[in-house]
Amino acid sequence: MAVFKYNRVDFFFTCLGLIFLLLDIGLDIFAAVSFYQEKEYVSLGFLLLFLLGSSVLVQTYSWLWYSYENFKRDTKVESCLSKGQLRLLHYLQLGIYFRCLCAASSQRPPTPEGFAVYLSHDLAMLRIIETFSESTPQLVLMLTIMLQKRKQVFIAAIGSASAVAFSVTTYHRSLRSFLTEKQKQPVTSSLVYFSWNLFIIMSRLSALALFASVLPCFIFAHFVCSWLVLFFCVWRSKTDFMDTPCGEWLFRATVALIWYFAWFNVTEGKTRNRTLLYHGYKLADISLLCGLWCWKMSTEELYFQIPQREAIIVAVSVVALYIFGLFLKVIYYKFYHPNLYKEPAPAGDEVDFPMSKDLEKGESHTPQIQNLKQNKRMRKLAENFYS
Repeated sequence: MAVFKYNRVDFFFTCLGLIFLLLDIGLDIFAAVSFYQEKEYVSLGFLLLFLLGSSVLVQTYSWLWYSYENFKRDTKVESCLSKGQLRLLHYLQLGIYFRCLCAASSQRPPTPEGFAVYLSHDLAMLRIIETFSESTPQLVLMLTIMLQKRKQVFIAAIGSASAVAFSVTTYHRSLRSFLTEKQKQPVTSSLVYFSWNLFIIMSRLSALALFASVLPCFIFAHFVCSWLVLFFCVWRSKTDFMDTPCGEWLFRATVALIWYFAWFNVTEGKTRNRTLLYHGYKLADISLLCGLWCWKMSTEELYFQIPQREAIIVAVSVVALYIFGLFLKVIYYKFYHPNLYKEPAPAGDEVDFPMSKDLEKGESHTPQIQNLKQNKRMRKLAENFYS
């Protein structure tokens, strides 16, 4: 019997993720129709750009991962499709939905035990990519429009950031599948993890929206310059996630995009100095964006105006949210983050060894986990995260 069990909580998160995915499609259609009816064609163009670009990026990753595995189709749903039909699904931008269906169907025999965990790992990573390539830019766009029209944005910012933080927390739970001590981790660890991501992401999105509301053209220069710096940092980190050089360069570009919004650990070893440098840079950037917004509010007559005192309170609150999020992150790493020894990955492709202190002592669990398909990609990220 396999060591990893796809418990009810993880299955609930997978199903909930699928519901959020379908809900996101509905909201995207509603937003596009609203922009068209209000004749806001520029906003509609950016929305479609985010949707199409993110979809192509996610389908590319999905297809590359199938190709790395020689298009093995282990689930009953996958076996119904040929390689050509699978390619057609990805051309039609339906690959991620197909993977969700496979993950849900893999709960039933004759699918190999533990394969649902394998599928959920890939889905968690794909959702992270989709979240930071579509949802977060789209949320900045929506918050910017709400600010310019003087609509209530606080509740919207919380709801938007919560959706993003939920995706990040789902990814965090998928990494926990590689810990044999998983059942010993309290549920509060996921709550704290969700909380600090919520505050940090909400602060980042709010700062970008404030800046874009007064200097919309400069937000693109800000993104390009920041992305180039972050891409250089990812390249210097020498990541090793994909199986091909082109795929690895795509991954590095994607990580730079994610870093524009939130921290994402992709390298082994102690990352305290890199994390401190990253958050110091982000805190300075958010302070600068909020400061420029306050300056524009007080020195220029804009088509929307906020009293100076209120603008200062908003700007300070956004910076304070980020600092509070960092405080919660310190609490998580101090009390809830396990630092485990890890065993070098075996030569075979079909066995996934858990990262456990037992392995450090030489106790082998190989006979118990022979039937579990290895997700080398997520295992590598888990090793980075828990090292």
